[in-house]
Amino acid sequence: MSVLHSSQTLQQPLFFDVIRERRSVRHYDAEAKISREDLNEILQQASLAPSAANLQPWRFLVIDSPELKQKLYPIAFNQQQVIEASAVVAVLGDLECVTLAGKIYGQAVDAGFMSEETAKSFVERYKNMYTNMPLEEISRIVLADCGMAAMQFMLAARAKGYDTVPMGGYDKMKFVETFTIPDRYVSVMLIAVGKAAKPGHPTVRLPITDIAFYNEILGVQ
Repeated sequence: MSVLHSSQTLQQPLFFDVIRERRSVRHYDAEAKISREDLNEILQQASLAPSAANLQPWRFLVIDSPELKQKLYPIAFNQQQVIEASAVVAVLGDLECVTLAGKIYGQAVDAGFMSEETAKSFVERYKNMYTNMPLEEISRIVLADCGMAAMQFMLAARAKGYDTVPMGGYDKMKFVETFTIPDRYVSVMLIAVGKAAKPGHPTVRLPITDIAFYNEILGVQ
């Protein structure tokens, strides 16, 4: 029987507290700033999310300039959090992420995680796979991976004492045009981050019996 160390016992509730305390906050303290150091740490934690073949397709465009937030405001359908939050992070998915496979697997070799021969075979395999894969399938993979990184970003922000709200309601075509986003990137979502002026309201969740099934899928009543 496994034994849980005391440090693990203490850490587990803290993690669950972060999950429970995360709220979608829409009213921010416009005077509160988030340091680049804190934001980089949160982004670093977000980048630890899993991804297909470890290709890490997420890219983060941090918009913290007041002038650029004003440009983003109408694109995001005048959602006030765009102006009030300390920053807005645009999560982008790199449809050409496989071009960095050599760098990624080279780092794995340098870290002693795999041999050069294994790294070379992985690079060749995934470059060939992505070259022959339909763009729709690449997009599906990239969107799923970026969704995991986005959730990890929001949890890391909460752990650092900041609040967030994910935003899918914005004009993606206008966003791409205004911020000169290259074609290789797909716009996934925006995330406002800062200090709450008003707490996010609590929400309800379906009971576990409605959403989790063992060994066979059942209809939701």
